[in-house]
Amino acid sequence: MYLCNVIKDILYKAFSFTLALLVLVSTMSFTIEKHYCGNSLVDTAVFAKVKGCAMDMYKSQTAEKETKHCCKNEVELIKGQDKLKIVSFENLKFHQQLFFTSFVYSFGNLFEGLPEQVIPHKNYSPPNLVADIQVLDQVFII
Repeated sequence: MYLCNVIKDILYKAFSFTLALLVLVSTMSFTIEKHYCGNSLVDTAVFAKVKGCAMDMYKSQTAEKETKHCCKNEVELIKGQDKLKIVSFENLKFHQQLFFTSFVYSFGNLFEGLPEQVIPHKNYSPPNLVADIQVLDQVFII
């Protein structure tokens, strides 16, 4: 019984943590930057600037000449969910409000404690037996 409760608590905490992490990841936005030199991928960065190759340094030194270089940067934006739907009680329709209030009322009353049961002979103690009934009646189970 104790082991079952421990496992239930651990699973409850694990699922709660997983759902919280899922909400956090789904609402987070981030960028992935890629630097290509020719057709080959040189560097990739997440949450940071991508480092260039030697061709970018050569381009900055020869800025006065317009030469076509083979390097290019790609920025990929992965946008998270920015609108979470928050519904208040006033925004619900009348039949939804009625259902919700009746559900909450009946669910709350479901777990009310039962009245204490009255046991009429709770404090009554049985009389002390003076003799063994089986021996007096000579009845034995063989």
